[in-house]
Amino acid sequence: MKPNLQQYAKVTGETVIDHLLQLAEPLKGLKVVHVNSTRMGGGVAEILNKLVPLMRDLGIDAHWEVIEGDDTFFQCTKSFHNGLQGNVVEIPKSTLKAYEATNEKNAEKLCPILQDADIVFIHDPQPAPLLHLCSNRRGKWVWRCHIDVSRPYRPVWKYLRNFVTDYDASIFSLADFAQLMPHPQYLIAPSIDPLSDKNLELGEEELNAVYSRFGIDPERPLVVQVSRFDRFKDPVGVIHAYRLARKFVPDLQLVLAGGEATDDPEAKIVLNDVYDAANDDKDITILLLPSDAHRTINALQRAADVVIQKSIKEGFGLTVTEALWKGKPVIGGNVGGIQLQIVNHHTGFLVDTPEGAALRIRYLFYNREQLAIMGEKAHRFVLENFLITRHLREYLTLMLDILEGSRERIDLK
Repeated sequence: MKPNLQQYAKVTGETVIDHLLQLAEPLKGLKVVHVNSTRMGGGVAEILNKLVPLMRDLGIDAHWEVIEGDDTFFQCTKSFHNGLQGNVVEIPKSTLKAYEATNEKNAEKLCPILQDADIVFIHDPQPAPLLHLCSNRRGKWVWRCHIDVSRPYRPVWKYLRNFVTDYDASIFSLADFAQLMPHPQYLIAPSIDPLSDKNLELGEEELNAVYSRFGIDPERPLVVQVSRFDRFKDPVGVIHAYRLARKFVPDLQLVLAGGEATDDPEAKIVLNDVYDAANDDKDITILLLPSDAHRTINALQRAADVVIQKSIKEGFGLTVTEALWKGKPVIGGNVGGIQLQIVNHHTGFLVDTPEGAALRIRYLFYNREQLAIMGEKAHRFVLENFLITRHLREYLTLMLDILEGSRERIDLK
């Protein structure tokens, strides 16, 4: 059962909920539609799974639509993702035509829904062409980019820019990600839901079941990384860091847990590389979990002494937020949204190399008191900055702004 808005008051306090109700009052009855490329796997789907019902709780007529595509389409959009994050990629014209044709096919089903909406949020490159394909649209359209596009491969960005410049606004997670556009740009960081199965408190019995199920020794130090098996998450680099750290923490255990998003065709290749790098090490546990294994992920993060997220590119990194919420210091790649969440030497450590990660693992296990202090700071930092209620507030504020932007003052009754 999905929690309703009032249940969040137990975590955030009543004042936060009252503010949301006040902001939403002028927006009641508004038709809002979100469109992305998958209902399962990845942070975007997780956020929409909570954000849309909460909008409805506030009286907004909110909907979530998902576009469909074949392997060629998702190979193309994966190449977009890699290119936007700076990789040199060559995408054949035939593949780009398939991308456009897939959007045209989806437009036949979705445009009757979208053109009647007051506000449409299009998430990431997959459905970006829908704007030009829905010619009778009446509302405002916003492109929400969750990807690190701070230094994109220019041919890829030049191609995609043709589809997104005509939007009424765009949203990025960080100021560094924003690109020059002829429309207003907003900054909204992602968030976690503290009441979801992935983040709520768990009992000792559930934690012990995870130890037993996966052969983890609760008496020995444990480092965990939870991520899709993606090269940008650098799981092979995590294994390298673990091996370096074991020279100083000889009984160290490592868990690499993740699943496959339905829109990521490269995951199997990366997973095979991870198995090769692990080389049957009995203290490395590699878990390919189903997309709904939220309580298992929760338990693994709570079982960890230290959580690592050694990304080499990162849009935001919600697994970092989840771990910080659970009071775990995080050793994270010094990139993207991880830099917003890890206050270096306070909520965790930012690193650039496997050697740097190994050094910080060693430090935390040799300084248990500091590990606990950093964990307390980590939880408080997420409470104040990265919960779904803050995320919802910023969406409401954006919606008021783009609908009433021509007015100097917006009255909230």
